[in-house]
Amino acid sequence: MYIVLCAAVFTAAYLLNILTISVGYHRGFAHQAVTLHPLLRRLVIAGGNWVTGLDPKAWVVMHRMHHEYSDTPLDPHSPVNVGMRGMGLEQLRSYKRVIVGLLKKNPAYTRYARDLDFPVNVLIRRKLWYLPYLVHALVALALAVYVGPLLGIAYFLGMMSHPIQGGLVNWLGHAVGGRNFATDDNSRNNHLAAWLILGEGFQNNHHRYPGSAKFSYRHHEIDLGYCACVLMDWMGWLEIHRNALIPRPPTAATLQPRMRLG
Repeated sequence: MYIVLCAAVFTAAYLLNILTISVGYHRGFAHQAVTLHPLLRRLVIAGGNWVTGLDPKAWVVMHRMHHEYSDTPLDPHSPVNVGMRGMGLEQLRSYKRVIVGLLKKNPAYTRYARDLDFPVNVLIRRKLWYLPYLVHALVALALAVYVGPLLGIAYFLGMMSHPIQGGLVNWLGHAVGGRNFATDDNSRNNHLAAWLILGEGFQNNHHRYPGSAKFSYRHHEIDLGYCACVLMDWMGWLEIHRNALIPRPPTAATLQPRMRLG
């Protein structure tokens, strides 16, 4: 029972973290592939930093820069530039540069945030960026002391999993996997990253159709993040922009030439 509890806590914390980023930050704010309900939007803006430790505005700006300069020397996180082992530090350095650029109102960064009607989070502005990490560490410590060490570890790893999530997507999704589309970058469709990170591993599909809320293309590609969007759409928490979805792949029937009459 204890192991089941630990697994449930890890899963719940992990899903809260990745859904905040994948649905809120990524599909919602960065690409406007979904429109969040006003209440949910306010929750993500105000609470996203507390859940993930990442400022939503800075995350969106860095991600938009990644799309504009994908796998070029100006890409803020590409294995082409720094390799696998350099991804962690490169992500951190780029995130800090974006934060500083936004706070100083540097046009090189603010031009990516013209449609974002909210400021950098107050925790960042007041140099209290470490508070979310401290709070989650204290919660994990309390769980470890009063329930069991494994439960505390499960909570902290699940809630603070974003560096691993981002590293896997940015490395595997641009180094290992197949390609459905001939994009100008090295984006790949990596199924391992897609399964672990709710469809985010389908980088080639996403870079070809960045405005689509659905990242999968082939029938065997499963985008669990889009499944979450469909559920949240049904519940009225967001609206999927279905006119921008990735078109379905051609089938054998559509590829056959039509018979001429007469």
